[in-house]
Amino acid sequence: MESKELSLIIKWSGKEFLVEDLTEHDTVAVLRHEICKKTQVRPERQKLLNLKYKGKPVTDDVRLGALELKPNFKVMMVGSLEADIKEVSSRPTDIVSVVNDLDIEEEDNVPFENKDVYLAKINKRIKDYTIKELNPPREGKRLLVLDIDYTIFDHRSAAENGTELMRPYLHEFLSSAYQDYDIAIWSATSMRWIVEKMKLLGVMDESRDYKLVFMLDDAAMITVLCPLRGVIEVKPLGVIWGKYSQYSSKNTIMFDDLRRNFLMNPKAGLRIRPFSEAHLNRHKDKELLKLAKYLKAIAEHCDDFDTLNHRRWEDYVSKKRSQ
Repeated sequence: MESKELSLIIKWSGKEFLVEDLTEHDTVAVLRHEICKKTQVRPERQKLLNLKYKGKPVTDDVRLGALELKPNFKVMMVGSLEADIKEVSSRPTDIVSVVNDLDIEEEDNVPFENKDVYLAKINKRIKDYTIKELNPPREGKRLLVLDIDYTIFDHRSAAENGTELMRPYLHEFLSSAYQDYDIAIWSATSMRWIVEKMKLLGVMDESRDYKLVFMLDDAAMITVLCPLRGVIEVKPLGVIWGKYSQYSSKNTIMFDDLRRNFLMNPKAGLRIRPFSEAHLNRHKDKELLKLAKYLKAIAEHCDDFDTLNHRRWEDYVSKKRSQ
């Protein structure tokens, strides 16, 4: 099913905002989410004055295609900014707490309607998004995609320097992984902050015996309408696979502390235990040492990562150790 792309102009507070990342199968709820990204007016604060469906104000479940809008249709909106909007918009990864994730088994593989909608968005990212490449991919290497906040860095705790916020054994972990994997960073924040955090952690130092292949920011993510949680943003690995043909689900693994981030590629994602309260945990956290062994084991013994269940990664390491 082919999805028609839509673009709308939002008129608010004397300004116009172009919203392009939409398809006819997206709902008004998704539109509100995109408007929030442009204007910082929360979805629940938005009043879309001239959007009607069957003569009545639209509800969030109405699909945009049903509204039969012309290209660049101007939507009149009223809505107020509040004092806390600034903090929420500047730290999008903090909106939901670390523990508020897809932790219940039956919620993990959500049956999405109109999956072609999301494939269309992925294809748009493949076409329009520019990945920040740092070093060329190496032939024959697998791909490890890492999140930053709470995965390798505790960005919330107080500290005097980046080392105190860095997850223990990070450099040892990256050195080990680099032997078998190209290493990429994908964080749900702007590229500016990704670069700053990598510098703070010393990951981009020339003296390291590992290198990053590329980095992606929040602009590479896509919006998904999840029946159980509403509108969320996810990291579809298809964006990378569409840019680099040598990587696929067969040789890619993603580490993230939020399972919802790899909702589009659940078999490729491994939910790492969150690293927080660094001042209390940095002396006892050994998660990266254990995961380094897992990466080494599957690189040596598995030719197709699609056959793996990353939830059982600790069992896999134990089994290989005993053989």
